[in-house]
Amino acid sequence: MKLFFAPGACSLAAHIVIEEAGLPHTLERVDLATHKTEHGDDYTKINPKGYVPALALDGGGLLTEVGVVLQYLSDQAPDRRLMAAPGTLERYRQMEWLSFISTELHKQFSPLFRPDTSAQTKEAQLKLLGRRFDYVSETLARHPYLGGQEFTAPDAYLFTVFGWLGYLQIDAKPWPRLGEHAARVAARPAVQKTLKGEGLLK
Repeated sequence: MKLFFAPGACSLAAHIVIEEAGLPHTLERVDLATHKTEHGDDYTKINPKGYVPALALDGGGLLTEVGVVLQYLSDQAPDRRLMAAPGTLERYRQMEWLSFISTELHKQFSPLFRPDTSAQTKEAQLKLLGRRFDYVSETLARHPYLGGQEFTAPDAYLFTVFGWLGYLQIDAKPWPRLGEHAARVAARPAVQKTLKGEGLLK
């Protein structure tokens, strides 16, 4: 498999999970500003959506959308328990988290990354994100990871999105439990390897 990624983007979650799963893979970096791959290819011809991640499968074909990619990768290594077995209630709970992170956290960051967004809009988005992070914090008060005592794929996604606060120089102190969660995830060997591989950690 080949994972198309951009350092620090939501593809970081897929990169973490593919490392956690121990799956053979190659990586190809994408410049999201120019839509060129590191080999000079037009990324929009590979993935017409233009964003990452995209996963080129061994047998041909392409998977996109981070929540789907995370589930596919996790299912290739069921012994790693990155997602519960399909059809179980635990799996649906994990899918619930993936959906929440995608729609209520990930996409709510979009205006904050755009230079033409007004200060008023940014302030409104930060208030909305704050309420969402408050909800996640309540969950993390009960156990160290989103699903309980074990790290799973949704934790990789939350770690990625929460990390954008630092990139945007937004104070994360109001959510110490999320900071503690991020530290737990960051300490994992596969995550350390991923962060170094993307140039996000020396």
